[in-house]
Amino acid sequence: MAAALLMRALRSEGRQQLKPLLSAPASPLRFYSRVASSSSFISSPHRCFSSAAASSPASAFALGSSMDPSRIRNVAVIAHVDHGKTTLMDRLLRQCGADIPHERALDSITLERERGITIASKVTSISWKDNELNMVDTPGHADFGGEVERVVGMVEGAVLVVDAGEGPLAQTKFVLAKALKHGLRPILLLNKVDRPSGIEAIGMPLNLLTVIWKKCSEHTWENTWVRILSEETCNEVESLVFDLFANLGATEEQLDFPVLYASAKEGWASSTFTKDPAVDARNMSPLLDAITSHVPPPSANVEAPFQMLVSMMERDFYLGRILTGRISSGAIHVGDKIQGLRCTDGGVEKIEEGKVTKLMKKKGTSIIMIDSAGAGDIISVAGLTSPSIGHTVANIEVTTALPTVQLDPPTISMTFGVNDSPLAGRDGTHLTGGKIGDRLLAEAETNLAINVLPGQVSESFEVQGRGELQLGILIENMRREGFELSVSPPRVMYKTEKGQKLEPIEEVTIEINDEHVGLVMEALSHRRAEVTDMGPVPGTSGRTRMSLTCPSRGLVGYRSVFSTDTRGTGFMHRAFLTYSKHRGQLGNVRKGVLVSCGKGIITAHALMSLEARGTLFVSPGMETYEGMIVGEHSRDNDLDINPVRTKELTNIRAPGKDENVKLSPPRLMTLEEAIGYVASDELIEVTPKSVKMRKRYLDANKRKMMKGKKDY
Repeated sequence: MAAALLMRALRSEGRQQLKPLLSAPASPLRFYSRVASSSSFISSPHRCFSSAAASSPASAFALGSSMDPSRIRNVAVIAHVDHGKTTLMDRLLRQCGADIPHERALDSITLERERGITIASKVTSISWKDNELNMVDTPGHADFGGEVERVVGMVEGAVLVVDAGEGPLAQTKFVLAKALKHGLRPILLLNKVDRPSGIEAIGMPLNLLTVIWKKCSEHTWENTWVRILSEETCNEVESLVFDLFANLGATEEQLDFPVLYASAKEGWASSTFTKDPAVDARNMSPLLDAITSHVPPPSANVEAPFQMLVSMMERDFYLGRILTGRISSGAIHVGDKIQGLRCTDGGVEKIEEGKVTKLMKKKGTSIIMIDSAGAGDIISVAGLTSPSIGHTVANIEVTTALPTVQLDPPTISMTFGVNDSPLAGRDGTHLTGGKIGDRLLAEAETNLAINVLPGQVSESFEVQGRGELQLGILIENMRREGFELSVSPPRVMYKTEKGQKLEPIEEVTIEINDEHVGLVMEALSHRRAEVTDMGPVPGTSGRTRMSLTCPSRGLVGYRSVFSTDTRGTGFMHRAFLTYSKHRGQLGNVRKGVLVSCGKGIITAHALMSLEARGTLFVSPGMETYEGMIVGEHSRDNDLDINPVRTKELTNIRAPGKDENVKLSPPRLMTLEEAIGYVASDELIEVTPKSVKMRKRYLDANKRKMMKGKKDY
C-alpha cells in the first residue's frame, strides 16, 4: 500500500509529461454487409448472410487477424448510468469507419431507445492499426448488473467512464469492483469535460437553471456561469477514483491506470486536460491507442482443442440458437463437430452434439460471415439447439467444461399469474398460465440474473430479479407481445444466518437542492435509511450530496416520490451493497386507497363528489369493476366508493339545475409507478392496452374476512 500511495503522489507530475498520441484513422469498412434492421441480433438472415459470405475481404479478415491472438484486444466499456458509454461507442465506431445510422446505434431494443438506457450488453468489433478491438457496451443501471457480470469474463481490459462533473457514483463502484475482481486493468476516461459543472449563475434562479442545463443540448450558456469545469475539478475526481480503486483492493498494477479526458458528445479524447482541442486533434485516436497499448492481448493457445464459454444467447427464426462468447482455446471452422457441456453435481454432462452451421462476427453495426476463428476472439456460433448461457461449447474430444460466471443473488421477487379480473381476455392474445410460464422460462434462459420458480398458487410463477426496474422491463415487453397477466407487488428476499434475519441493503447516493434536504431526510427516515456521508457538491453552491444505506424494501416505489419532493431537480442512484440485519418495520410510506364497489362506466357526476376524498386515478368514461383501485385516499385507511353512480332524472327543469362538471386531471399511473405503489394485499392487472390496480380479493366481505391473516 505504501507503493500505491507513492504512485498516487507521482501521478500528476508524470502525467504532465505525457504527449497526446496521434494516429491516422483506420480505413472505412466498405466490404461489410449492413444488417437490414437493428431491432434484433440478426434480421433477414438469407439476405444478410449471402451478401457477406460472397465478400472476399471478409474471408481474408477471418483467416488473418482473427487467428492471431496478439492482434486482438477485448475491452468492456463500464460506467454509471448516463455517464456516456453508448455515445462513446458511437464515436469509436465512427472513428474507425463504421456507418452509424443514428445516435445510440448499439441500443437496438425498442425500450432502450424510448427510455434512453442500455438494458442488454452488446458486442461489436472495430479495426485500428492492424488490431482487432472487440468492444462490449454494458448497461449502467444497477438492476441490469447481471449483464456486466456475464461479460467481464470475456475481456482483458475495461474503459471506466466517469462523468467529470459528477465523479464516481454508486454504480461506478459496482462495475469497477467486478472488473477488478476479474483482474482487469481499467483505463479511466473522464467524460463531459467540455461542459460547465457549477450551477451558480447571475440573475437566474437555481432550480430554473438546473432544468435548463439538463434539457439544453447545446453549450450556449457559458457566459452566465460563474464556475466552469476546470482541471482542478478533474484532479479531484481522479483522486476520488483512485481512492475507490484502493478501497476495492486493487493491486499496484491496477492502480497505475492511465487517465484520459474526453467529450463523447463532440467525439474527441485527449491524454491531457483540455476543453477545446485543436481541429486536427478532435478525434478518438488517443483512446484507441491507449486501448492497444494498455490492454494486454488474450492469453490463448490456438493449438489446443476448441473451447468457448457461452456468455450471450440470441434466437433466430432460421438459425435457431446463436451462442456468443470468447474462444478460450483452439480454433473453430464451419462444419466442425462440436458439443455442449455443463457442470453438474455429478460431474460434466454432455448436453448435445452437433455441427457448426454458421460462424458470425459483429463488425461495427453489421454482422459478417466468417469461415474460421481462433483463440481469444469473440464470435457467434449457430448449430446447437440446447446449450445456453454458462455452458461450454467445445470439440467432441473435450471432456471438461469451463468454469461458469458466479452472479450476485437476486434481491427481489414478484409473482406472475393469470389475469382473473372481470375485464380479462378483452385486450390480450396470450392469456393462459402455460404461455406465461413458457415466456418467463425463455427469459430466464437468456438472462441469468432472473430466476423463475413455480408459485404457491396454480398457474402462477415466482420471478426473482435485481430490482423493480428490471422486472418492470420484463412486464412491459410481455404486455407489448400480447400477454395479459396479474402481478403481485415486489417482495424482498430475506436470508437467515445463525438464527438472524438478514435483508438486502442498498447504497444510495442523492444530490438535491438545499431546500429539499429536510423533506427527503424525513421521507427516508420512515424507510429505515441511515446517512453515512453528507456535504455540499464540489464546485457548486446550493446543492447537497448525501450517501445513505437503505433496505431494498424501503426503496420500492420511492423514486416517483423523490421526483415529486424535489420538483424534478434531484438525482438518486442506488446499487446493492450487502445483506445486513433486519432494520425493523417501515414507517408510514403510503396512505389508503379508494376502492370501487360498483361495476360499469365511470361517470363525471360520481367523480365530482369523490374528488374531496383523495387523488383519483381514473377519468370519466373508463370501465371499472368491484375491487378495482380508482384513487388514493386522503387518510390512512381504505375506503369503498361508487364511481359509477349516475344522476337521477326528474321531470323538473329549473335554471342552474344542470351544473357544469369540472374535474381535476387524474393521476395516471405508469407501470413502474404501479409496481412501487401497490401494497401486499393488492395486484396489478397488466394488459396490452392498460395498467390497472386492484385488490387481491375483489369482494369487500372477503377482504374483511381475510384481513389480519398471514397470507393476506
